[in-house]
Amino acid sequence: MYPNTFIKNTFVKKNTVIAAVLFSLAACSKPAQEPPAPAPSVTVFKLQAAPVVLSDTLPGRVAAYRTADIRPQVGGIVLRRQFEQGADVRAGQKLFQLNPAPFQADVDLAAAALQHAVATAQRATTQAERLKPLMEADAISRQAYDDAVAQREQASANVAQARAALARRRLDLAFASIDAPIAGRIGQELVSEGALVGQADAAPMARIQQIDQVYVDVRQPASALAALQASGPAGVDKLPVTILAADGSEYPVKGRILFSGISIDAGTGDATIRVLVDNPQRQLLPGMFVRARIARAAQADGLLLPQQAVLRNSGGEAQAWVLDAQHKASLKPIAVGDVIAHQYVITGGLRVGDTVVVEGQERLQPGATAAPQPWKRAAAQAAAVTATPR
Repeated sequence: MYPNTFIKNTFVKKNTVIAAVLFSLAACSKPAQEPPAPAPSVTVFKLQAAPVVLSDTLPGRVAAYRTADIRPQVGGIVLRRQFEQGADVRAGQKLFQLNPAPFQADVDLAAAALQHAVATAQRATTQAERLKPLMEADAISRQAYDDAVAQREQASANVAQARAALARRRLDLAFASIDAPIAGRIGQELVSEGALVGQADAAPMARIQQIDQVYVDVRQPASALAALQASGPAGVDKLPVTILAADGSEYPVKGRILFSGISIDAGTGDATIRVLVDNPQRQLLPGMFVRARIARAAQADGLLLPQQAVLRNSGGEAQAWVLDAQHKASLKPIAVGDVIAHQYVITGGLRVGDTVVVEGQERLQPGATAAPQPWKRAAAQAAAVTATPR
């Protein structure tokens, strides 16, 4: 009995050990539960209403406010130039001096003719006064007295004619000194001293341009004038105009629209918009090509969304990821308008207070919970809102 009992106990122990080993292996083969994945981190932008000005940036050309070609009113030899080329001149300033000797001689001749006419008139007046009592006494005929009166009147007319001729000759003498008709900046002299000039000359002697104010003539498609004309004459004057240099920088000047859409170019279909610009520093010069940013509409409560927050589907439609109060993501179709300082103007699909994902959209799924972080605007995009066409 003893050996059988020993063998039996040994067998039971072996079975127990084997069962424990199998249970342990079974426990090891069971997969462990993985921890839940963390919510994807995204940057978000909360929409807020703000004033937005929608504008068009159009090419334009600068023109002087006033231009005067300096031309002689009498012919003569140029004695001297009396201005600095490229300088500012005032109205009435002397520019050229012609040889005054011929005109002075004409003045002297006209003055002598006037003296002769005055003397003749005095003699005719005296003669008429002497004959009057004789005619009343029937000492002379009425015809003789009437002839004396006619000679007196003719002599008076000759005096008036001589005075007019003298005034004209004095004007010619004054025109020998050529003055500036307007204030502005004068260019180079186009005739030199010693040149003979006349009224029929095709080329001017010099040119003055007033540029403390200038015009900027801008061409805009006729189809885009509707919004501008909808503001009315008073509204157009209030729309701001910014003048831009070739590198995109703004000139420190102010402009306002004078008129637009007077006529349409049949070849291009464009209308001309004339902008009056203050130019105290004379930075804008006639003939320069510039760009004008012209406001065409203003929104008191506009919505702006960073460009990187807007996605496009295969059909080209605009979309944006939006987080609700529980930070759950959903993809919404939206409508966008112009681009302003790297931001879209939202015209539909979103409203004030919506939280829109700007960066990290590739980590989102519809209904997924995200970990939002506030989006920080880049320094280059923090400038004032200004509109450009899409």
